[in-house]
Amino acid sequence: MKESVRKKLQRCIQGEVLSSSEFREFYSVDASAYKIIPKIIVIPKNEKDVINTVKIAKKTKMSVTVRGAGTGLVGSALNNGIIIDMKNFNRIKVHRNYTIVGSGTLKGNLDRKLEGQKKFFPPNPSIGSFCSVGGMLGNNSSGSRSLKYGSVIENVKEVTFIDGNGQKITLPKNKKVANKIIEITNKIDSKKFPAVSKNSSGYRIDKVKTNDDSHKIIIGSEGTLGIIISAKLKIRNKPIRRILFVIEYKTIKEAVKNCVDIRNLYPSAIEFVDKTTLNEIKFKFDKKSKCLLFVEYDEKITSNEKKLKSIVTGRIAKKLQTDEEILKWWKYRDSSLHYSLKTMKKEKMIPHVIEDAAVPLIDLPKVFAELNKINKKYNTKSIIYGHAGNGNMHVRLISNEHKITIVKKIATEYFHEIIKMQGTITAEHGDGLARSEFISKQYGAKNYQIFKEIKKFFDPANILNPGKIITDKSTMIKNIR
Repeated sequence: MKESVRKKLQRCIQGEVLSSSEFREFYSVDASAYKIIPKIIVIPKNEKDVINTVKIAKKTKMSVTVRGAGTGLVGSALNNGIIIDMKNFNRIKVHRNYTIVGSGTLKGNLDRKLEGQKKFFPPNPSIGSFCSVGGMLGNNSSGSRSLKYGSVIENVKEVTFIDGNGQKITLPKNKKVANKIIEITNKIDSKKFPAVSKNSSGYRIDKVKTNDDSHKIIIGSEGTLGIIISAKLKIRNKPIRRILFVIEYKTIKEAVKNCVDIRNLYPSAIEFVDKTTLNEIKFKFDKKSKCLLFVEYDEKITSNEKKLKSIVTGRIAKKLQTDEEILKWWKYRDSSLHYSLKTMKKEKMIPHVIEDAAVPLIDLPKVFAELNKINKKYNTKSIIYGHAGNGNMHVRLISNEHKITIVKKIATEYFHEIIKMQGTITAEHGDGLARSEFISKQYGAKNYQIFKEIKKFFDPANILNPGKIITDKSTMIKNIR
């Protein structure tokens, strides 16, 4: 079957169709802990190639999984059918307050283009330069400044994609499709949605209030509803001035408690790093310090500095005001994943599963308490950093007893507590192979049924990235490499 599908694709695709073992091996992994070998890779040259790939896949009942830059942490870009690599869709057209961008565009290239016009696109994942815009839309990415500017879902005006029937759709322009989305989503059980400021789990039907919001159904859908071709993104003027404070604390409890007061002063970012990152920074901190908060403002600098100093309970170790200094110190924070991996022996690493939960900020101390409980129970250690202002902690676990079965036990217990706090199992990394099996528990039967209706409407043959978001299988520890 693989051979006949490959020949059909080669006859009508202007781009590349690849099936050699080397290419299949390359596309079998991404930045996650998973590995699934695909049958065929398509690198489309144009929209028609994407449409033809989807139509052939539907006819031959083979899955199609879209791939951006492969920087995802939960296996969203992996599957065993056709992988469609969107790297040729990399055009950027900048207008006064928006930009139209191809889904294969690297965020770094977009940033450089906007920099020349003193503009910026607010979502800023730590992987920054290397992720693709399509991947950011697929995961509803955020980053450090989502506290002020929101996630991707708040920064997109329009999305053009190919659905599971091979139809090209632009939302919210397509009124017929927009009306259908509203018809499906108006049955929402809003009480079961997380009470958090950022969320990339399930389908974001809570954000679809009117026809003009209908494109938001695609944001965070991980290629399960359509293959994004391009998007119209909101852009903003670069702030004239910024100031970054690095504050050290002798206890994590004190830092987390202080976050609530700091957030009430509306900074653009409040980021947390534990001792692992602190130890990598070339600066003489107090030996007793256990963690740092990075707090940034990009407006009302003088008055905000005065207010911050009046409520901070830690010690302000650094005040940074030049672009060069601020960038240098943000690189320390953005390297937290690298520092955590650097300090962990490969054989002791536990796969990324619980690494992206978020809770209402007031409940953040409970997250640390729960992690302490897990560490004692399962003989693990935690490395923690993340977007403290959003209640979003990235957790890396190390275990001396490397049994893959404990991953599921830990995740089940941890997510149970997160959901109890009205949190989300994933704030910005997506569900993928790691968390899709927990979505029905998070959202309840009524909302999950709505998710299924949405999936069926856009992808009736279930060929678009099957097994992600809507699934009745456990994939958390399957296919771990």
